[in-house]
Amino acid sequence: MPASPTAPGPASPPVYWDYLSLPGLLAQQGGLDGNPSPDELHFIIVHQAFELWFKLVLSQLRLARDHLAAAHLPEEQVPFVVHHIGRVNVILRHCVDQFAVMETLPPQDFLAFRDKLTPASGFQSFQLREVEILLGLKNEDRVALGGIKPEAHIQNVGKSSPFDAYARLQATQMEVTLRDALHNWLMRTPIQGSSMNDPGDEGVVDGFLAEYLDHVRAHGEQTLAGLVAALGEGERAKMEPRIKMTLDEARKFLLIEDRAVRRARAGLLFIESYRELPLLAWPRLLIDTVVELEEQMLLFRNRHARMVERVIGRRIGTGGSSGVEYLDKTTAYRTFPELWTVRSTLLPRAMLPALRRREKYGVE
Repeated sequence: MPASPTAPGPASPPVYWDYLSLPGLLAQQGGLDGNPSPDELHFIIVHQAFELWFKLVLSQLRLARDHLAAAHLPEEQVPFVVHHIGRVNVILRHCVDQFAVMETLPPQDFLAFRDKLTPASGFQSFQLREVEILLGLKNEDRVALGGIKPEAHIQNVGKSSPFDAYARLQATQMEVTLRDALHNWLMRTPIQGSSMNDPGDEGVVDGFLAEYLDHVRAHGEQTLAGLVAALGEGERAKMEPRIKMTLDEARKFLLIEDRAVRRARAGLLFIESYRELPLLAWPRLLIDTVVELEEQMLLFRNRHARMVERVIGRRIGTGGSSGVEYLDKTTAYRTFPELWTVRSTLLPRAMLPALRRREKYGVE
């Protein structure tokens, strides 16, 4: 009888370094000449670590965005969005702390190899640009480098590289941003029990906003009376315009002509105002998590600028930028301005408009 074919043996057990592809990974710190100095090796590893974290940030943002961009986001899936964005926030906090590792490189030691980088620059980090695009930062809101915006700069310098970073940025530009997904989700918030496609919803939303603004005015008058009582009648002329400005800014923010934006802002205001309602508990956490996300991005940019200033002072950047001056300008970026502006319009719970149709929000 012919011999039976030999059965395959058991698969080789995994080895830690093979699973993580460590031999290949650890061979990627050679720099341009394959023989970096100890300080240059330090510089390369720190920046490669940043890029690995950016890769994970992009993955988590896309997972959160995909949930949020769905036509209908079931209540039980909101915690997943909070989880993924929360993980991004922890990563960004870690990245902020990682700048302390970079600061162990003294200025003179960095200058010993800095010229080898020129004209390469952190301005060319296409993954950081990709993060900004995915969040929803518009190209026209970016700070330019020598009159050129980051994407155009990456397109120009990338012509000498075999990797097409610009194509990746273009592909990301075609995706739904986290900002747009959040806006569309907020737009669907039930307001005073009325959902977006319910008959008469527009009137319900406008009625809620009108009532809310009446309460903002009353709260302003109450605040002014308290200040005058405490500081004296002579302070009225100084305080009254400030109180009026608060009301004017609230009207401008909430009564915007664009109906879709108006409903989204009304939804945001409703969630922030009635955040103790069971149905709004996770939406409130989601908004807080996105606010923290933007805060962490601002802290990252500021910490980056301070690290650069500590190591190279205010000299020109390797890519030709103004260095610290350019980095400081990027700290003005805001991707989710509404989430911050709404906080100027919030009222004490005791002065909120009465909640209608409480059963819609899980209240017995």
